Amino acid sequence: MTSNPIARPKSSLGAFSHTPFAVMWVATTFSLTGLAISDTSSAWLMTTLNPDPRAVSLVQVASSLPMFLCTLPAGALVDMVEARRFLITLETLVVLLMGLLGAVIFFNRLTPIYLLSTNFILGIIWSLASPAWLSTTPLLVAPRDLAGANAANGVGYNLSRAVGPAVAGLAIAKLGACSPYWLFAAADMLSIAALIWWRSPKKSGSSLTGQRLNCAMRIGLRHGFKNRLLQATMIRTVAVYPFAAAYLALLPLIARHQLTHGPAIYGVLLAIVSVGAVLGSVVLAWMQKRLDANSVVAVGTCGLAIALVLFGLADDFVMAGSAALIAGAAWTVVLSELYVSAQLALPDWVRGRGLSIFLTVIFGSITFGSALWGWIAAKAGLEAALFAAAAGALLAIPLSWRWKLRSREIEVSVPRVGAQPVA
Repeated sequence: MTSNPIARPKSSLGAFSHTPFAVMWVATTFSLTGLAISDTSSAWLMTTLNPDPRAVSLVQVASSLPMFLCTLPAGALVDMVEARRFLITLETLVVLLMGLLGAVIFFNRLTPIYLLSTNFILGIIWSLASPAWLSTTPLLVAPRDLAGANAANGVGYNLSRAVGPAVAGLAIAKLGACSPYWLFAAADMLSIAALIWWRSPKKSGSSLTGQRLNCAMRIGLRHGFKNRLLQATMIRTVAVYPFAAAYLALLPLIARHQLTHGPAIYGVLLAIVSVGAVLGSVVLAWMQKRLDANSVVAVGTCGLAIALVLFGLADDFVMAGSAALIAGAAWTVVLSELYVSAQLALPDWVRGRGLSIFLTVIFGSITFGSALWGWIAAKAGLEAALFAAAAGALLAIPLSWRWKLRSREIEVSVPRVGAQPVA
């Protein structure tokens, strides 16, 4: 189906007045929910296969490492291919991968290595698909509705992260460990159907050659390393997210060993993190009227430290749920402010490549932190690892304070960021 969104009159429904966008939004929200179901299930299954904190934390590493490795080239790759066909291929691979994983679990053949390898491959596919999905949004709506479409995509992401973990916990408890992956495969088939139904406009201009792609990436990297404002933003990022990653990596063990509950409670805790992320967006607007960017990040970092301490002390659901709510809100407050600083630090001609460097630093921090705190938890215990992560986050505030973030001198459209970084 072909649609010309520009020719449509303005509607009170905004972006949803464009049928292709509405269809694609529903399909991608289901797909993102399936991804959240898969992420939750894999982390929980590892606590059954190998409860060693190092093994459990590797699930987060396997998911975030591909984002660290592929973010830079993935954004440029989208300019070299036709996004619709590329996405159909990638989403088909996801369906096959999840169907096979579900079958392996059903026949009791799952091993830790197989689970980690599958998550790593899924991470690679998703890191390649994310820029392609983002590039389709301007083709689905009129320019006047693009901001609303981006906001709606943020709502869809947060909704998926709130619903998916709870569904995963219930599915494992009621239908068995294979069911979440088959649910993901079924949800992703909706994305394939929507992409087959939609007919995208032909891309104008020529695609990048491999030589031009390499040159563009080198120029972007060179600018990133010389841009002091972007450097400051990245240093402040490294001062937060290696420590904040501790709760993401260790939350399955917190639910299983400290709270002595099953997968349903773990899923609910992850859902509460996403609810906290939505609340964080509201709190952020209030904070930005009263504090500068550096103070907002410092307060948010303190919130993450408080959440880590509460997780370490948690012996009941109420305290763990409170920690999850604070963690989600603080994560969003910090990441949104850092995102604004990175955007303001970059000139238009290199903004896309500069932001990909910034995202690479985020995913690298999460990957490194997840592995580190899993190792520390295995040696010193869960509580000690969480308390040490909280102390590290607090100590990093004065150590990184001289690296000032770019102030909010102009209004910048910033996508709502969920409880976990969006590719």
